[in-house]
Amino acid sequence: MSSIDDFITLVRDDLGLPIDDTDVDRPLDQVVGWDSVHLITLLTLLERGTGRSLSLPAALEATTLRGLHDVAVSG
Repeated sequence: MSSIDDFITLVRDDLGLPIDDTDVDRPLDQVVGWDSVHLITLLTLLERGTGRSLSLPAALEATTLRGLHDVAVSG
């Protein structure tokens, strides 16, 4: 999972959030339905999908879905 489109599909399908490409740069607190449980679930899915551990501090600093995607692709 390296493309932002794959990331959007993961969030939409696996987390059940109704997002599209217009939501990736929206602050997380403005993403419909987003909460801290989604963050932990998404990190777990991304770690399974990439096969490597992700930085929790970096993920907590991310303010958008694109920021979380960047954490996932940068390791």
